[in-house]
Amino acid sequence: MVKLNQSSFRRILLSRILLLSVPVLLIGEAIAFRKVRSSLLETSRLHINVNAIRKSEQISTQITTMQTKMLLASQTTALKSGSPLAVKEFLTKLKLQLPNNTQCLQLVNLADNRPITSTCDRRYPAIQPKIWSQQVDLFNLKNIQIQSVFAPTLPANQQMQLLLSAPVYDETMKLRYVLKMQSILSSQTAIRESDLKAMADATVVIAENGTIIVHPLVERVGKNISQEPNPTLWKQTIGKAIAQQDDGLKNLSFTHNGVPLLASYRAIPSPITAEQGKSWIILSVTPQSSALLGLEEIKLILFLLTLSLLGASLLTALHLARELAEPLEQLRDYALKLQNHHEVKRMPHNFKIKEFNQLAAALDLMVERLKMSAEELEIAWQEAKAANESKSNFLATTSHELRNPLNAIINCIRLVRDDCCDDLQEETEFLERAEDAAIHLLGIINDLLDIAKIESGKLSLVMEEVDLDQVLQEVISLQAIHIQQKNLQLIVFDRAKPTIVKGDRSKLKQVLINVIGNAVKFTETGSITIKTQIEPQTSNSSLRVAIIVEDTGIGIEPSQQHKLFRPFVMADGTTTRKFGGTGLGLAISKNLVELMGGNIMLCSAGIDQGTTVVISLPIVNLELTPLSILGTSLVAIPPAGSMP
Repeated sequence: MVKLNQSSFRRILLSRILLLSVPVLLIGEAIAFRKVRSSLLETSRLHINVNAIRKSEQISTQITTMQTKMLLASQTTALKSGSPLAVKEFLTKLKLQLPNNTQCLQLVNLADNRPITSTCDRRYPAIQPKIWSQQVDLFNLKNIQIQSVFAPTLPANQQMQLLLSAPVYDETMKLRYVLKMQSILSSQTAIRESDLKAMADATVVIAENGTIIVHPLVERVGKNISQEPNPTLWKQTIGKAIAQQDDGLKNLSFTHNGVPLLASYRAIPSPITAEQGKSWIILSVTPQSSALLGLEEIKLILFLLTLSLLGASLLTALHLARELAEPLEQLRDYALKLQNHHEVKRMPHNFKIKEFNQLAAALDLMVERLKMSAEELEIAWQEAKAANESKSNFLATTSHELRNPLNAIINCIRLVRDDCCDDLQEETEFLERAEDAAIHLLGIINDLLDIAKIESGKLSLVMEEVDLDQVLQEVISLQAIHIQQKNLQLIVFDRAKPTIVKGDRSKLKQVLINVIGNAVKFTETGSITIKTQIEPQTSNSSLRVAIIVEDTGIGIEPSQQHKLFRPFVMADGTTTRKFGGTGLGLAISKNLVELMGGNIMLCSAGIDQGTTVVISLPIVNLELTPLSILGTSLVAIPPAGSMP
């Protein structure tokens, strides 16, 4: 019955697929987005690393080139002559050979500190000649003195300028002139504070003392890093750059006025002559937004891709739900029709999914088994009904078996008590009859107690090593009188060596008494044969001995033989009535033999064709049991009429 708040399989499957696929899809898109963003940032860091290397090398190369040019120019004859025309012509040609960042060239007379000639109108501070020695290596770059021309009021591309001074000696190696060259250190476009996001690949130069030499924001030039928003970060950066100058480039991420920036820095020796042993830190700075410039397009692509995948997931889920739900709905209809006892055709097995075909086959098989189980239940009910009738017959038979010995006991005792006997011999005869009846009654009661213990599982055995041949001799001795009274022949194949089995001696004796007693009871003429033989050993079983009891008695119908080992069931009630007994002997014997690890079976060719009972038990003492089938001697008890 369908309850409220229940949903169909198709709806549940569809919702589960979407609930699983959508988060996975969104998580995948988020991971992809983060991966792309990380890749872009990493690429940008590599790019600014290259820029930092390029800029630091460019500055160092630019300064070295200017020093070399100045050194070579100071050795020319035109400059040594001091002729204004020759010097002017030479400086004009030299400026054309120098880079575009060269602002001014001058040759200054040290005597009056006046320019002999100049390519600009600017006049520089006087230089003390003592900074150069008269005994000097003319081709040493250290002769070139470098000063900074700091001009924060100029545009950003002219903020930091260098003034290079080279000594010029005359023919007599006397210091007469100084060649000066003014050059721009860095060239970049100045920007405003509000344009930081639009800045790309800016250069920042910071001296070791914290002075900002070059900066894209003009107002920052000349200030110290202690005036910046995050001075601790800058001090740590300068310290790391100076301490780890040989370790290559370092990356830096920081925020300036809310704008995330990426930077890479490198330390180079300061080119200023007065700052020997000091360093400059060259930074290549770019906004993070520039590094992530293509991320917006990727966002749009990922958004469209997400929508497409969601639509595809929905269509796939609808198709998959239909493909999975239809076979289940057919199986449901099939089961409901079976439940309502409708005649239904065999379940189809042409589904596209192998598991559904297997489920359909399993349902068909289950239905077949249920039908077989129903038939077995019907048979079992009939057998139970028959067993109940057999139990009723058993109770009637048992009550008859109990009544007869009780009546005999009572009558014999009364005759003796009432002094109805003629002499002592007659009294003794009645008492012996009462004793026999009591023993018979005790046997019936013991059988009833044994079967009750077996059915309740409370029967226990005392397992020990038992000499099978000795037990057989004892049982045969007990049955010898009855055999002689019925004028039967007893044939026993006696073994040369004892056979040792493991079991309960008293219970084994009880089984043998029951089996041999039945053979005597149901045999009117002929013989009873008892023999033992070793069963062939297999790989899955131990060595066993078989006790075979054959008689030429009344036999049993083959169709009735399977009932004999059931309690309260008799093959033929009339036979039991005729010969007496409760019909429990074989049932008790079967359970006792199985508890001792053996088995018992009975076979008969039919009525008046005798019966054979075989009891199989495992052997314990192999050393004493030869692998022969027959014993060494044959013992036969002749009929009573032939006894001497």
